[in-house]
Amino acid sequence: MLDGLYNTDILTLASALRNEALAYPCGTSRVVSKLCGSDLEIDINMKDGLVTDCALRVQACALGQASAAILKAGIIGASMAEVTHARDALRAMLKSGGEAPAGRFSDLTLLAGVADFPARHQSTMLAWTGAADAMRACAEKSD
Repeated sequence: MLDGLYNTDILTLASALRNEALAYPCGTSRVVSKLCGSDLEIDINMKDGLVTDCALRVQACALGQASAAILKAGIIGASMAEVTHARDALRAMLKSGGEAPAGRFSDLTLLAGVADFPARHQSTMLAWTGAADAMRACAEKSD
């Protein structure tokens, strides 16, 4: 059953992710899955309410890495509302059969199979939780 979960699309996304850091981020967040020990650090820079740069450091399973890669691919130019909507849609998709978001983060549909594996939900959510936290930190600095 796990063979279908870790498909070529997921593994390709996971393998493309590179660990990196921003020299002077306006917001940084570190999140950890208590269930599996996966962790993620994210640096964000924003201007006029939109993400201008993002760097990730991820130690997670292929699902957590794939989710982070989807975030990374679409976050430049995204607003806090877009990221939190995607985070909330991903959570609903995993927990209650909701739809993946449309638009810049529509590749989250590739993670629909994770819904059947509750032990993988936290790792899959890490990037989205961290991004929202880092963006909130940026917003607080600009107030």
